[in-house]
Amino acid sequence: MGVVTLINRNHLLIFILTIGVFGILNTEMGFIGILPAIAEHFDVSISKAGLLVSLFALAVAVSGPIVPLLFSGINRKKVMLLVLGIFVLGNIVSIFTTNFNVLLVARIIPAFFHPVYVSIAISVAASSVREEEAPKAISKVFIGVSAGMVVGVPIASFIANSASLQMAMVFFTVINALVFIATVLFVPSIPVKERLSYGAQVSVLKKSVTWLSIVAIILLNSAVFGVYTYFAEYLEKVTNMPSNTISLILLLYGAANIIGNVIAGKLLINHAIKSVVIFPILLGAVYILLFIFGQFSIPMAIITLIWGILAGVGANMNQYLMSSSAPEAPDFANGLFLSSCNIGTTVGAAIGGMFIARMGISYVVFVGLLSVVLSFVTIVVRNRTFASAKLRT
Repeated sequence: MGVVTLINRNHLLIFILTIGVFGILNTEMGFIGILPAIAEHFDVSISKAGLLVSLFALAVAVSGPIVPLLFSGINRKKVMLLVLGIFVLGNIVSIFTTNFNVLLVARIIPAFFHPVYVSIAISVAASSVREEEAPKAISKVFIGVSAGMVVGVPIASFIANSASLQMAMVFFTVINALVFIATVLFVPSIPVKERLSYGAQVSVLKKSVTWLSIVAIILLNSAVFGVYTYFAEYLEKVTNMPSNTISLILLLYGAANIIGNVIAGKLLINHAIKSVVIFPILLGAVYILLFIFGQFSIPMAIITLIWGILAGVGANMNQYLMSSSAPEAPDFANGLFLSSCNIGTTVGAAIGGMFIARMGISYVVFVGLLSVVLSFVTIVVRNRTFASAKLRT
């Protein structure tokens, strides 16, 4: 009976963490879907409104390795409640403010705490199950990441268009508030049993495998988001899809991401090293198909489904690369992972924009191909370095 109760508690804990991560990522990415409404409401240009997304991502990238480290010795539940409370307050300010600069501050402050919650969610999910089951638990949390990044955008856009901009922001607030309440009621106190010094955690940066993992994550994220950032335009200009069909294709990509997270949990339990090596090869094959069949709607829908599944798998692969490189400092490692992902997204989008400016939208897939080739080489070197280090110990 006690074992069954423990299993049920762990399922509930992981579910709360998944919804919590969804709420945090939804607050970050959901603003993409309401930028036109924000620009109109606050009477600013769309590029200025875009600062709400770009500065949020920059804050996450900067704070990723630092803030989780600072909070690594504090009770996990208390930190989660602090972060959720900051997000709720930031969202409430966003609902009622009439000043764009106030809105910007209300977005940036929570962004600095974003990596703390996600990092803790991953660590707590992993530690709530047996070690061999950890990748599966983490993959469930990543369902929240995928849903927040992709599903939140059309939901927020729909609410803003059918009701109001403020109601879209209420949606962000309600999700975070419900998770805050659920955390108070159902998440047990999670004290840190073995507190590592800051120096001991930062010392993982002395290992070459850590830096190789960082580079691999940056390249893999660049490979995915360097293309995905411009995918709607690709579908419009190259495939000649109407706007409503493009929305469905993007939703298909998001749903496929979630499927990819489920698959990744099983792959990383049984075939972690092989899966990490094969992943960039498969992603490269998808981009070749994307380039060849970009003008055809039905093949593009099938390719998008496969690509979306691979992207969902890739998010988990990235986390595995970092966590396995620095298992002795999980919070700091997860912070490095989140920062590397955001840097990769920024770099990929920038290089993708350069390819489009010089060669045209149909050649944006080349940033993906270039990134997967470089990531494959990095992963092979990383795995050899990792294997050599294990043999020495």
